[in-house]
Amino acid sequence: MKVKNIFLICWLFFSLAVYTPGLAAIPQDHTDENSSAQDEDLHNEKENEGKEFNPSDFVFDHIGDSHDWHILTTPGGRHVSIYLPVIVYSKKNGLHVFSSRHLAHGHRYRGFMIMPEGELEGEIVEIDDEGNINEENLPLDFSITKNVAAMMVVAILLLWLFLSLAKSYRKTGISEPKGIQGFLEPVVLFVRDDIAIPNLGEEKYDRYMPYLLTVFFFILLNNLMGLIPVFPGGANVTGNIAVTFTLAAFTMIIINTNGNKEYWRHIFNTPGVPWWLKFPIPLMPLVELIGVIAKPFALMVRLFANITAGHIIVLSLVSLIFIFKSVAFAPVSIIMVLFMDCIELLVAFLQAYIFTLLSALFIGLAIKEEH
Repeated sequence: MKVKNIFLICWLFFSLAVYTPGLAAIPQDHTDENSSAQDEDLHNEKENEGKEFNPSDFVFDHIGDSHDWHILTTPGGRHVSIYLPVIVYSKKNGLHVFSSRHLAHGHRYRGFMIMPEGELEGEIVEIDDEGNINEENLPLDFSITKNVAAMMVVAILLLWLFLSLAKSYRKTGISEPKGIQGFLEPVVLFVRDDIAIPNLGEEKYDRYMPYLLTVFFFILLNNLMGLIPVFPGGANVTGNIAVTFTLAAFTMIIINTNGNKEYWRHIFNTPGVPWWLKFPIPLMPLVELIGVIAKPFALMVRLFANITAGHIIVLSLVSLIFIFKSVAFAPVSIIMVLFMDCIELLVAFLQAYIFTLLSALFIGLAIKEEH
C-alpha cells in the first residue's frame, strides 16, 4: 500500500472520530435538550455581551485542555468549534459515547456535565436525579480531548514523514538525499552522532536510537504545531504536565530496566563513602534513590515549564490590546508577539534537543561499564 494511501486512511479515520456528532443512539427524553443548538449559541452571545475582558481566563482557556477544539470566534461573538467524542464509563450506567456538543455551554446530557468551576473545573462529572454531584465516585473519562486529538494528528504526520523516508531509501538506497529525505536525514544523523553515540557509546547506541528518535521528533513536532494558531495547530500538548510526565516515565523505565549491576551497586552501596552513611541508617542509599526519581522529574518539569511559559507570554502580549482597549497599541503588541514567536521557535527545537540529550545521558550513566 502506498504511503499516501496510508496517510489518507489514517486522516479519514481521525476525521470520522472528530467530526462525528455522537457514536451512540440519543435517548428520546434528551432530544429536546439539544434540539436548538443555534438558539443556544445566540443566547450565549447575548450573555457574553458587555462582559469585561478577563486576561487570565483568556490565557488559561487557550493553554488548557478541553473537550472541543475552538477554531475561531466570529465578529458577532459566535464560537466555531469542533466538538470531540466524549467516552465515559459510569459504574452505575455503564459506557457512554457521544459528542461533546451535548455538554457545551454547561448543559447536562445523560446525567453528565462538565464542571464549570471549582476543583473539578473542566472535568466530566455525574449528576443524580436530585441534581447532586458525587465527587467521590467520578466516571472514568476516556474522551478524545483537544490534546489527544492533537497527538493523533502528530502521530499521523510522523507516520507519513518516516514511511515516506523509508520508501525513498528503498528506491534510491544510500545516495544523495532528495526531497523529504534531504530534510530528515541530517536531523537523524545529528541525533545519532551528537546525542546517542557520545552518551551511549558506539557499541550500545543502536539499541536506544528508536526511542531517542521517537522522543525527539514527537516533542519537536508537537512544539511546532503548538505555535500554529489555526487548526490543526494551537494545542498545548507539551505544555501539559500529564504528557511530559508520561515521556519522563518512559525514560525512567528504560534507565532502571537497563541499568547494570554497577548502576545498582552505586545506589545501594556507594563506593568511596564512609560506612556510617550507609549503616545503620542508609542515608546515602536514600539520597541516591531520590536521585532516581529526581532525574525524570527534572525532564518533566523543564519541558512543561518552558513550553507553558512561552504560550503564556505570547497570549499575555495579545491580551494587552484588549486590556488597554486601544487599536493604537496593536502594532506594538504584534511586534512583541512576533519577537516572542521567534524565541519560541528556537525553544521548540532546543527543548526537543535537551530532553533527548538528557535522556541519552541518564541512560548512558546506567549502562556504562566500570573501567
